Amino acid sequence: MKILVTGAAGFIGSKLTDMLALRGDEVVGIDNINDYYDVRLKYGRMRECGFITEGDDLPFGQEVKSQKFSGCRFIRMAIDDKESIDRLFAKEKFDKVVNLAAQAGVRYSITNPYAYLQSNLVGFLNILEACRNNEVKHLIYASSSSVYGLNEKVPYSEDDKVDSPVSLYAASKKSNELMAHAYSKLYGFATTGLRFFTVYGPWGRPDMSPMLFATAISKGQPIKVFNNGDMIRDFTYIDDIAEGTIHVIDHQPVAEECPHGVPAKVYNIGCSHPVKLMDFIAELESAYGKPAEKIFLPMQPGDVYQTNADTRHLEEECGYKPHWSLHDGMQEFMKWFKGYYV
Repeated sequence: MKILVTGAAGFIGSKLTDMLALRGDEVVGIDNINDYYDVRLKYGRMRECGFITEGDDLPFGQEVKSQKFSGCRFIRMAIDDKESIDRLFAKEKFDKVVNLAAQAGVRYSITNPYAYLQSNLVGFLNILEACRNNEVKHLIYASSSSVYGLNEKVPYSEDDKVDSPVSLYAASKKSNELMAHAYSKLYGFATTGLRFFTVYGPWGRPDMSPMLFATAISKGQPIKVFNNGDMIRDFTYIDDIAEGTIHVIDHQPVAEECPHGVPAKVYNIGCSHPVKLMDFIAELESAYGKPAEKIFLPMQPGDVYQTNADTRHLEEECGYKPHWSLHDGMQEFMKWFKGYYV
């Protein structure tokens, strides 16, 4: 199967690219490698997939072949570059597309809103148009648990209303779900959205709490604990997320089995075992072998108190089952962190 992975230098995208290539799929990865965070981390993930570049400044449009997997290639490309996307789709004729490229970060959307509209809406529209014009069978795309917004019912279910976002990032992800459904209805190709819950593990994003906490501890600096530590998150290890995404790739929605005959699905993908933030910090301190100094702060704009995934639909329909415990996942994360940063 020939699969395009956008956001292939990202945390989830790089792991997914590696797993797909390992099982024998032909994979083309693209990423704009922007500087939202340190690009050296993105190039490091690429090297894990066998992409060797001269320095950390790959030119746009240049293709690199993996030295680890014969059927795996990478091209630096932005999804909001419509002409480049259209040429790529017309040339490659992908069977399936996994769109993980997006401007990430809830808090960053407060200070830089236009970046989200360009990547998460304009870029996503380019992907939808390219799929419909090139007979792509199935588009899988990243949504987010943030779409649940002010919803107070937990665990979050795909059947809950999601019309009260608390950040532009969340609103952009809900927009993606609506756009995908419209294209499935109008043009008949299958779409599946994945509402990712808090993901952690080796090569994680430095703006996420596990990396922020570990970095602070390693430097002897205090960690910022929002809402005075009274928060709950559905922390999910990266391998479970990538394996779950592959299950979704292999389970294409069928119109006859979907509401209104539209081949569009949306799934929660998380651990479904929520953890108190203070317990998570304690597990991280144990794995590092050093206590953290803590600064307790109020809730930040755009944040929510609790995220907790009901993953029954994904388990029953696609065979998803997370395997990693928080303890084992944190041990692996810290082993990588100490080797890379300390």
